[in-house]
Amino acid sequence: MAKRLQPILDDIARVTTLDELQQAIFALRDAFGVKHIIYHSVNSTGEQYAALTYDQKWVDRYLAKDYARIDPVVLGCYQRFHPVDWKKLDWSSKVARSFLAEAIEYGIGNQGFSIPIRGPSGQFALFTLSDDNTDENWAQFTANNVTDLILVAHFINQKALEIERGTDILPEQQLSPRETDALTLLAMGYSRAQAADSLSISEHTLRVYIEAARFKLGAMNTTHAVARAMARGLLVV
Repeated sequence: MAKRLQPILDDIARVTTLDELQQAIFALRDAFGVKHIIYHSVNSTGEQYAALTYDQKWVDRYLAKDYARIDPVVLGCYQRFHPVDWKKLDWSSKVARSFLAEAIEYGIGNQGFSIPIRGPSGQFALFTLSDDNTDENWAQFTANNVTDLILVAHFINQKALEIERGTDILPEQQLSPRETDALTLLAMGYSRAQAADSLSISEHTLRVYIEAARFKLGAMNTTHAVARAMARGLLVV
């Protein structure tokens, strides 16, 4: 995936308009081989922006019905900081099940994977993939690609913020408490398994925190991320 992804990331780096970012979303969809990719952002003033591959009929339907009020993906991801498979969200209500059935009718797909993003000044965004697939194949796909997806999600979000602000200089992104904890334990010499056990999380979740921190710090790898965090005084070891 990395070899196919790099040319697209290079193209995204050269994007200067929201229309160009929309085209980049289509290229990412094809690179990952999924049915749809969606980037949706709400800034601190409530202004929204979306770049997506959904059929316009579904977009119009979603907006007309104000489905964001009941969408389990939106409601569930707003309370989370790590990627989530749609199957792990709460679809128990009749309204939620009806919404999902309608979404599938409009070609959204029966599987989904969303990455919540917290940006500067209260910005919240979602980077989502959806597809038609079996539970087993989808779980394998997301497990194999989660690291790339996290990096791409934050890369897209940063580019959207640059376009919105008219500059490529953004405020320094702060590490979340969990991201700080993860890097601190690694700096103290803990293995990933030991760090995950100490934080009472899975190694998969630990990796999510580490990759998010690595992106925020502009680090090439985990060791580089720890070094940069320590140099900035973000870690107390």
